Amino acid sequence: MKNHVIDATNKRLGRIASEAAKIIMGKDRADFARNTIPEVTVVIENASKIDISEKKLSTKEYDNYSGYAGGRKVLTASQVVEKKGYSELFRKAVYGMLPTNRLRAKMIKHLIVKE
Repeated sequence: MKNHVIDATNKRLGRIASEAAKIIMGKDRADFARNTIPEVTVVIENASKIDISEKKLSTKEYDNYSGYAGGRKVLTASQVVEKKGYSELFRKAVYGMLPTNRLRAKMIKHLIVKE
């Protein structure tokens, strides 16, 4: 299993997330196939040192819907950071950039985020 290390110091969240998603999907490999998961692990280091503005932290919203009436919960990015840390921001960003198929949940397990 091959490891890719991405240093997040003073970089934007979306740039790092798109790079990580591309590696997890295997788009950087010559033997790329949509129906396989490559044997790679992406490690994002220094997640708490990303360059994210205060406006983004207060206005970016993540919502979750339980399926019941009145079951929509909305958290801002700053609330997500308080509850679960910066690693959850990266996880949500990369998860959104992966293809929505049966392999998506398996691919996201190859992402390791270190604060």
